[in-house]
Amino acid sequence: MGRGIAKRLLRKGFDVYGYNRSYEAVKDLAKSGLTPCSSPEELVRAINHPRVIWIMLPAGIAIDTTIKVLSGIMERGDCIIDGGNSDYRDSMTRYRNLEGKGIHFVDMGVSGGIWGEKEGYGLMFGAEKEVAEMILPLVHTLAPGENKGWVHTGPPGSGHYVKMVHNAIEYGMMQAYAEGFELMKKKKEFDLDLGTVSNAWRDGTVIRSWLLDLLAMYLGEDQELAEIIPKVADSGEARWALREAIDLDVSVPILANALFERFSSRNEEQYGDKILAIMRNAFGGHEIKKAD
Repeated sequence: MGRGIAKRLLRKGFDVYGYNRSYEAVKDLAKSGLTPCSSPEELVRAINHPRVIWIMLPAGIAIDTTIKVLSGIMERGDCIIDGGNSDYRDSMTRYRNLEGKGIHFVDMGVSGGIWGEKEGYGLMFGAEKEVAEMILPLVHTLAPGENKGWVHTGPPGSGHYVKMVHNAIEYGMMQAYAEGFELMKKKKEFDLDLGTVSNAWRDGTVIRSWLLDLLAMYLGEDQELAEIIPKVADSGEARWALREAIDLDVSVPILANALFERFSSRNEEQYGDKILAIMRNAFGGHEIKKAD
Protein backbone atom coordinates (compact mmCIF):
# COMPACT_ATOMS: atom_id res chain seq x y z
CA MET A 1 0.00 0.00 0.00
CA GLY A 2 2.98 2.32 0.37
CA ARG A 3 3.05 2.92 -3.37
CA GLY A 4 -0.65 3.82 -3.43
CA ILE A 5 -0.29 6.14 -0.43
CA ALA A 6 2.60 7.97 -2.11
CA LYS A 7 0.71 8.35 -5.39
CA ARG A 8 -2.46 9.62 -3.67
CA LEU A 9 -0.44 12.26 -1.80
CA LEU A 10 1.34 13.30 -4.97
CA ARG A 11 -1.94 13.76 -6.83
CA LYS A 12 -3.15 16.01 -4.03
CA GLY A 13 -0.11 18.29 -4.28
CA PHE A 14 2.11 17.00 -1.48
CA ASP A 15 5.89 16.92 -1.83
CA VAL A 16 6.77 13.26 -1.33
CA TYR A 17 10.23 11.76 -0.90
CA GLY A 18 10.83 8.03 -0.86
CA TYR A 19 13.41 5.44 0.10
CA ASN A 20 13.34 1.69 -0.43
CA ARG A 21 16.08 -0.94 -0.20
CA SER A 22 15.40 -1.48 -3.89
CA TYR A 23 16.13 1.88 -5.46
CA GLU A 24 14.25 0.84 -8.58
CA ALA A 25 10.98 0.85 -6.60
CA VAL A 26 11.23 4.53 -5.71
CA LYS A 27 12.82 5.41 -9.02
CA ASP A 28 9.70 4.07 -10.74
CA LEU A 29 7.53 6.35 -8.56
CA ALA A 30 9.57 9.33 -9.75
CA LYS A 31 7.41 9.19 -12.89
CA SER A 32 4.50 10.23 -10.66
CA GLY A 33 6.47 13.07 -9.08
CA LEU A 34 8.12 11.41 -6.09
CA THR A 35 11.68 12.45 -5.26
CA PRO A 36 13.68 9.21 -4.92
CA CYS A 37 16.35 8.90 -2.23
CA SER A 38 19.13 6.33 -2.17
CA SER A 39 19.54 6.10 1.63
CA PRO A 40 17.75 6.98 4.88
CA GLU A 41 20.30 9.75 5.40
CA GLU A 42 19.50 11.30 2.03
CA LEU A 43 15.80 11.02 2.81
CA VAL A 44 16.12 12.87 6.12
CA ARG A 45 18.35 15.57 4.59
CA ALA A 46 15.89 16.14 1.76
CA ILE A 47 12.90 16.92 4.01
CA ASN A 48 12.56 20.21 5.86
CA HIS A 49 12.20 20.13 9.65
CA PRO A 50 9.78 19.25 11.21
CA ARG A 51 9.74 16.06 9.17
CA VAL A 52 7.03 13.44 8.88
CA ILE A 53 8.37 10.07 7.76
CA TRP A 54 5.89 7.28 7.05
CA ILE A 55 7.12 3.67 7.33
CA MET A 56 5.35 0.83 5.49
CA LEU A 57 7.11 -2.40 6.45
CA PRO A 58 6.22 -5.89 7.72
CA ALA A 59 5.69 -6.11 11.47
CA GLY A 60 8.66 -6.86 13.65
CA ILE A 61 12.39 -6.40 13.40
CA ALA A 62 12.35 -4.55 10.06
CA ILE A 63 10.41 -1.70 11.68
CA ASP A 64 12.62 -1.62 14.78
CA THR A 65 15.76 -1.53 12.66
CA THR A 66 14.41 1.25 10.45
CA ILE A 67 13.26 3.35 13.41
CA LYS A 68 16.67 2.96 15.04
CA VAL A 69 18.40 4.26 11.92
CA LEU A 70 15.97 7.13 11.37
CA SER A 71 15.84 8.26 15.00
CA GLY A 72 19.63 8.52 15.01
CA ILE A 73 19.57 11.19 12.28
CA MET A 74 16.19 12.91 12.81
CA GLU A 75 15.69 15.96 15.05
CA ARG A 76 13.50 16.76 18.03
CA GLY A 77 10.00 17.61 16.84
CA ASP A 78 10.15 15.27 13.85
CA CYS A 79 7.54 12.52 13.52
CA ILE A 80 7.63 8.84 12.54
CA ILE A 81 4.40 7.16 11.40
CA ASP A 82 4.24 3.36 11.38
CA GLY A 83 1.58 2.45 8.82
CA GLY A 84 2.19 -1.29 8.91
CA ASN A 85 0.24 -3.99 10.74
CA SER A 86 2.31 -3.85 13.93
CA ASP A 87 1.54 -5.40 17.29
CA TYR A 88 0.10 -2.56 19.38
CA ARG A 89 2.37 -3.49 22.29
CA ASP A 90 5.42 -2.96 20.08
CA SER A 91 3.97 0.41 19.08
CA MET A 92 3.66 1.47 22.71
CA THR A 93 7.31 0.52 23.30
CA ARG A 94 8.44 2.42 20.21
CA TYR A 95 6.53 5.49 21.35
CA ARG A 96 8.25 5.44 24.75
CA ASN A 97 11.69 4.98 23.20
CA LEU A 98 11.20 7.84 20.75
CA GLU A 99 9.64 10.11 23.37
CA GLY A 100 12.98 10.21 25.17
CA LYS A 101 14.58 11.56 21.99
CA GLY A 102 11.90 14.18 21.42
CA ILE A 103 10.66 12.42 18.27
CA HIS A 104 6.91 11.97 17.85
CA PHE A 105 5.41 8.58 17.02
CA VAL A 106 2.08 7.68 15.41
CA ASP A 107 0.77 4.12 15.08
CA MET A 108 -1.39 4.22 11.96
CA GLY A 109 -3.75 1.39 11.14
CA VAL A 110 -4.43 1.46 7.39
CA SER A 111 -7.23 -0.33 5.55
CA GLY A 112 -8.20 -0.19 1.89
CA GLY A 113 -5.66 -2.41 0.19
CA ILE A 114 -4.88 -1.84 -3.46
CA TRP A 115 -8.11 0.16 -3.88
CA GLY A 116 -7.15 2.80 -1.33
CA GLU A 117 -5.20 4.88 -3.81
CA LYS A 118 -8.41 5.60 -5.72
CA GLU A 119 -11.13 5.28 -3.06
CA GLY A 120 -9.22 6.54 -0.03
CA TYR A 121 -7.85 4.64 2.94
CA GLY A 122 -9.56 3.81 6.19
CA LEU A 123 -7.26 5.25 8.86
CA MET A 124 -7.23 4.62 12.60
CA PHE A 125 -4.31 6.15 14.47
CA GLY A 126 -2.94 6.50 17.96
CA ALA A 127 -1.04 9.66 18.87
CA GLU A 128 -0.79 12.44 21.39
CA LYS A 129 -3.39 15.13 20.71
CA GLU A 130 -0.97 17.78 19.42
CA VAL A 131 0.72 15.25 17.13
CA ALA A 132 -2.66 14.10 15.79
CA GLU A 133 -3.51 17.70 14.93
CA MET A 134 -0.15 18.14 13.21
CA ILE A 135 -0.74 15.26 10.78
CA LEU A 136 -4.41 16.01 10.04
CA PRO A 137 -3.71 17.45 6.56
CA LEU A 138 -2.06 14.13 5.69
CA VAL A 139 -4.95 12.15 7.17
CA HIS A 140 -7.61 14.21 5.40
CA THR A 141 -5.87 13.65 2.07
CA LEU A 142 -5.45 9.91 2.40
CA ALA A 143 -8.91 9.17 3.86
CA PRO A 144 -12.03 8.85 1.67
CA GLY A 145 -13.04 12.34 2.82
CA GLU A 146 -12.01 15.09 5.20
CA ASN A 147 -14.69 14.10 7.67
CA LYS A 148 -15.06 10.38 7.04
CA GLY A 149 -13.05 7.20 6.98
CA TRP A 150 -10.60 8.11 9.73
CA VAL A 151 -10.44 8.24 13.52
CA HIS A 152 -7.92 9.42 16.07
CA THR A 153 -8.37 6.48 18.39
CA GLY A 154 -6.50 7.86 21.39
CA PRO A 155 -2.98 7.50 22.82
CA PRO A 156 -0.07 5.77 21.06
CA GLY A 157 -0.77 2.06 20.64
CA SER A 158 -4.52 2.46 20.28
CA GLY A 159 -4.42 2.81 16.49
CA HIS A 160 -2.79 -0.55 15.93
CA TYR A 161 -5.03 -2.08 18.60
CA VAL A 162 -8.15 -0.97 16.71
CA LYS A 163 -6.64 -2.14 13.40
CA MET A 164 -5.95 -5.53 14.98
CA VAL A 165 -9.63 -5.88 15.90
CA HIS A 166 -10.64 -4.58 12.46
CA ASN A 167 -8.65 -7.33 10.77
CA ALA A 168 -10.03 -10.01 13.07
CA ILE A 169 -13.58 -8.92 12.18
CA GLU A 170 -12.57 -8.97 8.51
CA TYR A 171 -11.56 -12.61 8.92
CA GLY A 172 -14.99 -13.45 10.35
CA MET A 173 -16.89 -11.67 7.58
CA MET A 174 -14.86 -13.36 4.88
CA GLN A 175 -15.34 -16.77 6.51
CA ALA A 176 -19.13 -16.29 6.59
CA TYR A 177 -19.21 -15.50 2.87
CA ALA A 178 -16.91 -18.43 2.09
CA GLU A 179 -19.06 -20.94 3.98
CA GLY A 180 -22.30 -19.62 2.47
CA PHE A 181 -21.01 -19.83 -1.08
CA GLU A 182 -19.65 -23.31 -0.50
CA LEU A 183 -23.09 -24.36 0.74
CA MET A 184 -24.68 -23.07 -2.47
CA LYS A 185 -21.95 -24.61 -4.60
CA LYS A 186 -22.64 -28.05 -3.12
CA LYS A 187 -26.38 -27.92 -3.97
CA LYS A 188 -25.84 -29.47 -7.38
CA GLU A 189 -29.53 -30.03 -8.20
CA PHE A 190 -30.17 -26.27 -8.43
CA ASP A 191 -27.08 -25.54 -10.55
CA LEU A 192 -26.87 -22.06 -9.02
CA ASP A 193 -25.06 -19.32 -10.90
CA LEU A 194 -23.03 -17.91 -8.02
CA GLY A 195 -21.85 -14.93 -10.02
CA THR A 196 -25.47 -13.87 -10.58
CA VAL A 197 -26.41 -14.55 -6.96
CA SER A 198 -23.52 -12.53 -5.56
CA ASN A 199 -24.30 -9.65 -7.89
CA ALA A 200 -27.98 -9.65 -6.89
CA TRP A 201 -27.05 -9.56 -3.20
CA ARG A 202 -25.10 -6.34 -3.73
CA ASP A 203 -28.28 -4.21 -3.71
CA GLY A 204 -31.01 -4.08 -1.12
CA THR A 205 -29.87 -7.02 0.99
CA VAL A 206 -28.76 -6.91 4.61
CA ILE A 207 -25.47 -8.64 3.79
CA ARG A 208 -24.31 -6.28 1.03
CA SER A 209 -20.75 -5.03 1.50
CA TRP A 210 -17.59 -4.02 -0.31
CA LEU A 211 -16.27 -7.55 0.14
CA LEU A 212 -19.36 -8.84 -1.66
CA ASP A 213 -18.81 -6.30 -4.46
CA LEU A 214 -15.30 -7.64 -4.99
CA LEU A 215 -16.46 -11.24 -4.76
CA ALA A 216 -19.17 -10.65 -7.37
CA MET A 217 -16.55 -9.18 -9.69
CA TYR A 218 -14.49 -12.37 -9.54
CA LEU A 219 -17.37 -14.86 -9.63
CA GLY A 220 -18.87 -13.07 -12.63
CA GLU A 221 -15.79 -14.10 -14.58
CA ASP A 222 -15.19 -17.59 -13.19
CA GLN A 223 -17.37 -19.21 -10.55
CA GLU A 224 -15.58 -22.57 -10.70
CA LEU A 225 -12.25 -21.10 -9.50
CA ALA A 226 -10.62 -24.26 -10.81
CA GLU A 227 -7.16 -22.71 -11.01
CA ILE A 228 -7.19 -21.27 -7.48
CA ILE A 229 -5.23 -23.16 -4.83
CA PRO A 230 -7.32 -22.86 -1.64
CA LYS A 231 -4.52 -22.08 0.79
CA VAL A 232 -5.25 -18.93 2.79
CA ALA A 233 -2.52 -17.06 4.68
CA ASP A 234 -2.99 -14.88 7.74
CA SER A 235 -1.15 -11.65 8.55
CA GLY A 236 -0.87 -12.34 12.27
CA GLU A 237 -3.33 -9.76 13.57
CA ALA A 238 -6.14 -12.25 14.22
CA ARG A 239 -3.69 -14.25 16.34
CA TRP A 240 -2.96 -11.14 18.39
CA ALA A 241 -6.69 -10.46 18.72
CA LEU A 242 -7.24 -13.94 20.14
CA ARG A 243 -4.44 -13.35 22.62
CA GLU A 244 -6.21 -10.18 23.74
CA ALA A 245 -9.52 -12.02 24.01
CA ILE A 246 -7.92 -14.58 26.30
CA ASP A 247 -6.30 -11.87 28.45
CA LEU A 248 -9.57 -9.93 28.72
CA ASP A 249 -11.88 -12.95 29.14
CA VAL A 250 -13.86 -12.05 26.02
CA SER A 251 -15.60 -14.80 24.07
CA VAL A 252 -14.85 -14.49 20.33
CA PRO A 253 -15.80 -17.86 18.80
CA ILE A 254 -16.45 -16.47 15.29
CA LEU A 255 -13.11 -14.66 15.14
CA ALA A 256 -11.30 -17.70 16.52
CA ASN A 257 -12.95 -20.11 14.11
CA ALA A 258 -12.20 -17.86 11.13
CA LEU A 259 -8.50 -17.97 11.99
CA PHE A 260 -8.51 -21.72 12.57
CA GLU A 261 -10.23 -22.25 9.22
CA ARG A 262 -7.30 -20.50 7.58
CA PHE A 263 -4.98 -22.94 9.26
CA SER A 264 -7.17 -25.79 8.00
CA SER A 265 -7.06 -24.47 4.43
CA ARG A 266 -3.36 -25.27 4.28
CA ASN A 267 -4.14 -28.96 4.57
CA GLU A 268 -7.46 -29.36 2.73
CA GLU A 269 -8.92 -28.24 -0.58
CA GLN A 270 -12.37 -26.72 -0.33
CA TYR A 271 -14.30 -24.29 -2.49
CA GLY A 272 -14.85 -21.95 0.45
CA ASP A 273 -11.11 -21.56 0.85
CA LYS A 274 -10.85 -20.55 -2.79
CA ILE A 275 -13.47 -17.87 -2.07
CA LEU A 276 -11.33 -16.60 0.82
CA ALA A 277 -8.23 -16.54 -1.39
CA ILE A 278 -9.81 -14.44 -4.13
CA MET A 279 -11.30 -11.97 -1.62
CA ARG A 280 -7.85 -11.39 -0.08
CA ASN A 281 -6.49 -10.75 -3.56
CA ALA A 282 -9.37 -8.48 -4.54
CA PHE A 283 -9.06 -6.02 -1.66
CA GLY A 284 -5.43 -6.34 -0.70
CA GLY A 285 -3.55 -7.58 -3.72
CA HIS A 286 -2.39 -10.65 -1.79
CA GLU A 287 -0.93 -13.37 -3.99
CA ILE A 288 -3.26 -16.04 -5.35
CA LYS A 289 -1.61 -19.40 -5.84
CA LYS A 290 -2.84 -21.10 -8.99
CA ALA A 291 -2.52 -24.68 -10.05
CA ASP A 292 0.04 -25.42 -12.73
